[in-house]
Amino acid sequence: MSRIRYNPCPMAKKPKVSDNTIVVNKKARHDYFIEDTFEAGIALQGWEVKALRLKKVQLIDSYVLIKDGEAWLLGCRINPLDTASTHSVCEPDRTRKLLLHKRELARLFADTEAKGHTCVCTKLYWKDHLVKEQIALAKGKQSPDKRATVKEREWNIDKQRIVRQHNR
Repeated sequence: MSRIRYNPCPMAKKPKVSDNTIVVNKKARHDYFIEDTFEAGIALQGWEVKALRLKKVQLIDSYVLIKDGEAWLLGCRINPLDTASTHSVCEPDRTRKLLLHKRELARLFADTEAKGHTCVCTKLYWKDHLVKEQIALAKGKQSPDKRATVKEREWNIDKQRIVRQHNR
């Protein structure tokens, strides 16, 4: 006689995989051809880290300025929390310093001097307990390039739909 095993939780939930992404700048991929990416640390204040945990950040129109051998993030808006301390000054649009190696800074500086190239922030994410930023060396797109990208994306969606219907 076989024993019936009792499973107290037959529909056990799968453990959640923590998503370490804070925010992605989708507009950067739309407006630029991404040529190369770098990982940079970012110097933050305490209230900014707390706001990032609640994803109160906007990366649209943010870019990286390389000046005097240092990299700075401009245009990134981190909204302060309502519960932020009253004795600390919260500037949502302040310029933040990026932490990169010297050779990465030298390469970014040399490549951004080329005509049509810029450096933009594409993503903020957690790496262990640190906030990291993915910055990209990018070249601006013209309007016809943007239309071609949209057309290619729509064709890939249609192609998947056709294959799915054919396999039924």
